[in-house]
Amino acid sequence: MTTIDLNCDLGESFGPWEMGNDAAMIELATSVNVACGYHAGDADIMRRTCELAKARGVNVGAHPGYRDLHGFGRRPFPGMKVSEIENLVAYQIGALQAIATSAGHKVTHVKPHGALSNVACEDPATAKAIASAIKAVDPSLVFVVLANSSLVQAGEAANLPMVHEVFADRAYEDNGSLVSRKKPGSVLHDAKAIADRVVRMVQDGAVVSVTGKVIKMRTDTVCIHGDTPGAVDIARGVRQALKDAGIAVAPFRVS
Repeated sequence: MTTIDLNCDLGESFGPWEMGNDAAMIELATSVNVACGYHAGDADIMRRTCELAKARGVNVGAHPGYRDLHGFGRRPFPGMKVSEIENLVAYQIGALQAIATSAGHKVTHVKPHGALSNVACEDPATAKAIASAIKAVDPSLVFVVLANSSLVQAGEAANLPMVHEVFADRAYEDNGSLVSRKKPGSVLHDAKAIADRVVRMVQDGAVVSVTGKVIKMRTDTVCIHGDTPGAVDIARGVRQALKDAGIAVAPFRVS
């Protein structure tokens, strides 16, 4: 039977300000990526998210981003040194490892967030810095990479275990990159259309771009953003559509 992992970016609230419905999304995801305090989240929210994940039996991963609370980590920071990127990623992984350990859980993977990921997908130096940081902290951590991007080559060069990710609720350009959030239509909201799209992604090992181009992509895990309006309904629809198609939802395995 075909299986697929569903991952979700969570823990992105900050203090009294809430982002998304983490408790509901953890019930639907099989792995979660936890904000580590730089683009969102704080120590208390990280702890709560790890506790929720542990209770549900869901794996947690670090979701490091640029130090940009005001911009939610979605603004690039050009000019950063490679060593600075390595340090900010290592710092955030370590923070979540400490919190997860105190909650009786364990960090299993790392997925870069927002602008840091977008830059790394096209800039080999940034991708290499992220991979180097992961390897330095713990080479057994799984590197979650955007399929067909520079992150893949960086992970391979660092000999890291990897899973390849596609996005349920984001549009793709013809070159396989994500459509910029600055453009209309970059984020998808129709739960039924998204569910049907995910089934096709998993069955075909491919995504369809905004112009209709079919792009082959290894598909190990599908991301549903926790901050997308209607995320819970989208996730429920995706899980049901996968079940109806005979596709099992289960945590990713590294081959």
